[in-house]
Parts: sequence; C-alpha cells; structure tokens
Amino acid sequence: MKLPKFELYEQGSQIPRSSKSIKDNIIEGYGRRTYRQDFIKYLIYSHASLLECLSQLEMIDQLYDIPEVKDLMVKYDIPGAKLNSFIRYLEK
Repeated sequence: MKLPKFELYEQGSQIPRSSKSIKDNIIEGYGRRTYRQDFIKYLIYSHASLLECLSQLEMIDQLYDIPEVKDLMVKYDIPGAKLNSFIRYLEK
C-alpha cells in the first residue's frame, strides 16, 4: 500500500497488529475449546479485531485513493462472515 509516510506509522501500522490479533485470538480460543464459553469469548475478540482492521481500511479508503484497499476490504469480509456464523453456531 502506498501511504504517506506519517500514515505508515499511524493507520498503516494498526492494520498488521489487528490482523495478527485475529489469528492469535482464534488460536488462543481453540486452546480453551473444552470450555465452550471461553472459546466463544476469544472468537468474539477475534471478530472484533477483524472489524477493527476493516475500520482502519475504511478510513484509509476515505482519505486516500488506493485501489488495493477495496480489495482488502472484500477479502476481510469473507472470513468475517464465516467467523460470525461459527460464533452463532457455537452459541446454539
């Protein structure tokens, strides 16, 4: 992504952190899967990190004309919907 230098440290650095948090929370929740409510809690944390990442991408999309940002937003929507469906499944 081509961002102005000052944004690389602001918005640009937040995207990798929130992206890593998505995976890390799923893994931590899976480690606690014998406690269903803990597993669900960490999946919800993961979904929240995904939404945070989408929010950062939306902000960048509004501020700068970077074509690949829209592609990334679509790519994050797919696992977000799957994760949300899985959480709803486990809650039943």
